[in-house]
Amino acid sequence: MKNTDDKLNILRSLNKNPNIAQRELAKNLDFSLGKLNYCLKALKNKGLIKIKNFSKNKNRFNPKSKNNYFYILTPAGLAKKTRLTLSFMKRKMKEYDELQKEI
Repeated sequence: MKNTDDKLNILRSLNKNPNIAQRELAKNLDFSLGKLNYCLKALKNKGLIKIKNFSKNKNRFNPKSKNNYFYILTPAGLAKKTRLTLSFMKRKMKEYDELQKEI
């Protein structure tokens, strides 16, 4: 997963709503379900998120939810989200400054 904006958007979305369904998240991010699944696995393999399955647990988080998964940002995931956000802001500020110079 090379696109840092995609990574940042996924981490932000999971941080806001950890029990979101993959289909809903894919729709919100304008990803295909396959792309999102690939990205989630990559984030998990990097240790940035944990994926908990509650389908077999009788005391799951939200029994009325169709989603059986809960996505948790690890401390490394939170740190990465912060670094990506700072990088994003610096990039946008640089773009803004360049546009100001053109005008």
